[in-house]
Amino acid sequence: MSNPTPTSHDHATEHAEDVIETVAHKMHFMLPVAGAVLIFLLAFIAVVVA
Repeated sequence: MSNPTPTSHDHATEHAEDVIETVAHKMHFMLPVAGAVLIFLLAFIAVVVA
C-alpha cells in the first residue's frame, strides 16, 4: 500500500556497489602503507622532541 507503482527486481541489480566492499578490496595495499606512514610520523615526533 505504501508503494502504489509496482517495481521489478531489475532495479535491485542496478544499484551501486557497496562502499565497504570497495574499501575491503584495497585493504591489502592500504593497511601496510598506513602503518608505514604512522611509524614514520611517530619516529619524526620522537626525533623532534628529543
